Amino acid sequence: MTGVTVSSTSMSPTTHQVWTRTRGLLLALVLIVVAGITMAALRSGDQHGSLDPRSADRNGSRAVAELLKDRGVSTRVVTTLAEATSAAGPGTTLLVAAPDVLTDQQQKTLHAATASSGGRMVLLAAGPASIGALAPGVHTETPAPVSARTPQCTLPAARNAGNADLGGERYIAEAPDTDTCYPSDGLPTLLRIGGPNNGDTVLLGSPDIFYNHRLDKHGNASLALQILGSRTHLVWYLPSLSDSSAAEDSTGGDSASDSTFFDLIPSGWLWGTLQLALAAVLAAIWRARRLGPLVTERLPVAIRASESTEGRARLYRKVNARDRAASALRSATRTRLAPLLGVPPVDAHSPEALLPAVSAHLPTGDRDLKALLFGPAPADGNALIHLADQLDALEREVRTS
Repeated sequence: MTGVTVSSTSMSPTTHQVWTRTRGLLLALVLIVVAGITMAALRSGDQHGSLDPRSADRNGSRAVAELLKDRGVSTRVVTTLAEATSAAGPGTTLLVAAPDVLTDQQQKTLHAATASSGGRMVLLAAGPASIGALAPGVHTETPAPVSARTPQCTLPAARNAGNADLGGERYIAEAPDTDTCYPSDGLPTLLRIGGPNNGDTVLLGSPDIFYNHRLDKHGNASLALQILGSRTHLVWYLPSLSDSSAAEDSTGGDSASDSTFFDLIPSGWLWGTLQLALAAVLAAIWRARRLGPLVTERLPVAIRASESTEGRARLYRKVNARDRAASALRSATRTRLAPLLGVPPVDAHSPEALLPAVSAHLPTGDRDLKALLFGPAPADGNALIHLADQLDALEREVRTS
């Protein structure tokens, strides 16, 4: 049996329709991206040059560097381990701004170069990732919030400075020659460990006293100057990821290259992605919910058949569904012609049963009845209108003959 040929492309949305349907979503995505970039730029402005003695930003440390310069202490910024270790000596204070980012091998190399140098090494916010290698015998406990704390120790620098903004990491030291200051719940946030050749190591649980915007509060400036100004030279080590020494050593030690992609993503972004995924699932459930089987209901008002037909036609036109419109017109015509020609309703849509009956009832002339009643979808809107006119004319001829 020859079926009706239906175009598979008439229901495909056009480029304009796709743009109309998706522009809202694209606009929302663009706004989210722009907002994210704006927030990142604003935040990066605050964090630019954090703990950098050349930076005048609020989290920079240019103020303390200028004060040290006035006291005759030279400040040199280094970004590689080789520069930091070569500068270690009895007349030098080596400040390590971010010891936790150093690899295990870098930490071992730095400790070996400074352990007996006779100078001072200052570690800022050294946590479990670095404390074992850079300050053997010292352990950390749960961090404490940064606040103004009292010295409660005999270290001259702390006693002269008085209250200072300290907190962060808290330390437990096993070595006897130590000074424990600015405690939080009994554990110090500033620790000084004596070393050979009159050298020492100073651990600060947080770097806040060196920030430009905190330097003028309490005794922060005094404490910072005394810790960093005990030697004539200050080497300010800002570890860099581009440092070649950060690569994995030949003995197979751990390094930053061992981190996976997910280890490099901040936890905040992971939680944000999880929340967005949960919101998307809930939205999908909300939009796809089915509360039970469909129930037919009577319309609250009577709708004329012409209005219903016109509404359906507009929907077909909106999506360019000429194939479905033509199929509906032909199906309705065949259904009405079948009883007029004596064809059973079950055979109304069979070309083998309907076409001979129409041909026997009417002179065919030059009309192609098969193309008219069972043909392909019209190519455009004008062809669809022409098809409707032909079907109306055919039905009138059958009724009047």
